[in-house]
Amino acid sequence: MEFLFFDVMGKPAWVWLTFVGLVIALLAFDLGVLNRKDHEIGVAESLKLSAGYIAVALLFGAWVWWSMGETAGVQYYTGFFIEKSLSLDNVFVISLIFGYFAIPRQYQHRVLFWGILGVIVLRGIMIGVGAALVTEFDWILYVFGAFLLITGVKMLFSVDHVPDIANNPMLRFLRKRMRVTDEIEGHKFFVRRPAADGSGRAVLYATPLFLALALVEFADLVFAIDSVPAIFAITTDPYIVYTSNIFAILGLRALYFALAAMVHRFHYLKYALALVLVFIGGKIFWNQIYGKVAPEISLGVTLTLLIAGVVVSLIRTRNEPPPAVTAPADGRVTAKG
Repeated sequence: MEFLFFDVMGKPAWVWLTFVGLVIALLAFDLGVLNRKDHEIGVAESLKLSAGYIAVALLFGAWVWWSMGETAGVQYYTGFFIEKSLSLDNVFVISLIFGYFAIPRQYQHRVLFWGILGVIVLRGIMIGVGAALVTEFDWILYVFGAFLLITGVKMLFSVDHVPDIANNPMLRFLRKRMRVTDEIEGHKFFVRRPAADGSGRAVLYATPLFLALALVEFADLVFAIDSVPAIFAITTDPYIVYTSNIFAILGLRALYFALAAMVHRFHYLKYALALVLVFIGGKIFWNQIYGKVAPEISLGVTLTLLIAGVVVSLIRTRNEPPPAVTAPADGRVTAKG
């Protein structure tokens, strides 16, 4: 049992295994018990599922606080709330992807569930690389800080930008290199069909469901470029960075079905997120020049900005209708507005 106490990025192996085991148990319960059959997830079910994930995440944070100290606990909660909020933009993009491919609601959870597995791996790789860079090169934090400042300022002036799904580079790449069916084939990501050359042999085709999954993963990779440097500005502890990231994403994917219908109500939250990125980027330079800002201050400023963004959004958009849905020339459905 000595391997349980081997050092893995600053923490005993058993601490990492505990987290991984908890995530596996949550996903197994989600897919194996709650969602064994494809079905439409309503708002009430979405809220209950998300509340369960959030409760587990907050309890895990309490354990981090108790076992690793107040500073680690505050850093975990700060990272969790930042990642949760930054991922709201991800919900908007995912809703556009599902609309573009006209993915039926009963299959959307399947795409999001399998997408989570990719997120766990991709975030682990990015955070591992980030931790190695921070350990090896102290100056990399300045790069993160500058990147966050620039990203935050750009976000302030591009709040109304709507991603163009049809011209997404990942989608163009996949369409050029894969056979793709014209129609959704139930909940299948791949199917076998006769080859187009008339030989009669069966060949593998991807379905629009797989293309949607690939774009969801690509979207998360793009958002991770912002969120991973942001949380490294809070703490350089890989364990805190990774666990807060994954718990925030797990809960938000569960909340997707409640948020997707009202994502337009959080328009002004994007301004708050931009200010959070500017604050965190500026904090890096302050920490390096004048000394570290207390974790409690970072958490307080972050929560104040995010709560203000939510409140202003709900008040100023209370009479706005949801965006209209129209069908473009290619027959797919996409949201406009």
